[in-house]
Amino acid sequence: MSASSPTRPRILVTNDDGYDAPGLRALVEMLEPLGDLVVAAPDREQSGSSHALTLELPLRVTRVGDGRFRISGTPTDCVHLAVFSLTGGRLPDLVVSGINRGLNVGDDVIYSGTVAGAMEGALLHVPSLALSAAIDERGNVDYARHGEFVRGLVTQLLERGLGDGVLLNVNFPATAPRGVRVTRQGTRRYRATAVERVDPSGRPYFWIAGADVAPTGEPDGDHRAIAEQRISVTPLHTDLTHAPTRDRLGEWGLGEG
Repeated sequence: MSASSPTRPRILVTNDDGYDAPGLRALVEMLEPLGDLVVAAPDREQSGSSHALTLELPLRVTRVGDGRFRISGTPTDCVHLAVFSLTGGRLPDLVVSGINRGLNVGDDVIYSGTVAGAMEGALLHVPSLALSAAIDERGNVDYARHGEFVRGLVTQLLERGLGDGVLLNVNFPATAPRGVRVTRQGTRRYRATAVERVDPSGRPYFWIAGADVAPTGEPDGDHRAIAEQRISVTPLHTDLTHAPTRDRLGEWGLGEG
C-alpha cells in the first residue's frame, strides 16, 4: 500500500471468513487501484457472528503491514477498531466487506458477519458494501470473475454515496452472471438446527448446522435473482423499525394521548 494521499479515497476492507481468506485477497487486489486501503479482518473465521461486538474479552491486534491489521474479534470489532483506534479516527470514504465464500441472501443477512461488517460502516455514516459469492458444484468460488463489476460499483459509490444508514448487499451467482438485478431481501430462510453427537469419552455435544428452507419465489427477491444467474444488489437500512406495525400499536392504546 502506498502512503496515504489526501486526494485518494480511503477504503476500509473487512470480512468474516478471516484475514487469510481467498475472497479477502481477491477483494484487496480489485480495490487497490481505486484508493488507499486499510484492511482490518478477523484472525479466524467469524461466519455467523452477526453484529456481535466483543465486550468481555480483550482484543488483540497484529499489524501485518502498512494499513493491514489482523484482529482477534468479529467483523464489527474490526471496523470499529479500524476507525476509532487504528487509523487516527478518520472515517473511511467507503467500507467494503467480503468477498464472502457463500451467499448471504434472505434471512442469511441477520446472521451474516459479512453483512454486519458493512452494517457497522453504515452505522458510522459511511457508505458501505457487503459482497458474497455462491459456491459452485465443485465447492469453488471464482472471485476474480467479479472484479470488473466490483470496481465499477465501488467507483459509483465513491462518487455518488448512499443515503445515511444505507448499505448495499451484493450476491454473485456461481456461474457467469447473465445480468444485474436490483432486489429486495427475499424470504429464503436459513434455519439453524442442532445436531447431537457423542465425543470419544461418551459425552454428548451439539453442532449447529444449517438447513435451507425453499424460498417463496418473490420475483424481486435476492434469491430469485441468484437462481436466474443474475447479480443481486439489495439496499439495506440500519433502521429496523416496521412502520405499519408502529401505526397499529397506536390503535392498541399503547401510545401517549
